[in-house]
Amino acid sequence: MGVSDEPEHQRPLVVTLQLDEAATARFGAERAELFPAGRTAVGAHVTLFHALPAHLREDVEAELARLAAGTPPFPVAVTEVFSLGRGVAYRLAAEECRRLHRALQYRWTQQLTRQDAQPLRLHVTVQNKVEPAVARATLERLRASFRPTTTRAEGLELWRYDGGPWTLLHRYRFDAAG
Repeated sequence: MGVSDEPEHQRPLVVTLQLDEAATARFGAERAELFPAGRTAVGAHVTLFHALPAHLREDVEAELARLAAGTPPFPVAVTEVFSLGRGVAYRLAAEECRRLHRALQYRWTQQLTRQDAQPLRLHVTVQNKVEPAVARATLERLRASFRPTTTRAEGLELWRYDGGPWTLLHRYRFDAAG
């Protein structure tokens, strides 16, 4: 039985960091261009948790709302382009995001998958599932024009994993007043 065969209320939850509109549009356009046709089920995203158990939904919703209400938008550095072997991603850095992630890991420590229990490696994937030679060519092309920049985190997003595509359940905007 695959994830898409499970009832909706049993499907894993995904938590992402919402970047500002300009960064979302840029990374989304690159992902649309660079992913093999038909191989991406979701747009560009910055995953904080890949598979939280569905039974935690009420607690996840409450905790994300609480954290967002007490957190002002914060800068996120886009520091480099790097290889995924069969794809390419941008490395991101934001101490505030690491702090939020650690707090959430601590809260749900007993329910985390091995992947979600690891230290956060903040990034956005713009290419994946290609031959290594194609990925190397993309990496070279993107590195040639890359300049470190800063974007802004504007909130958290809660998704339900539907066996490929994701369904957005809620956006939690960071409070500018903090």
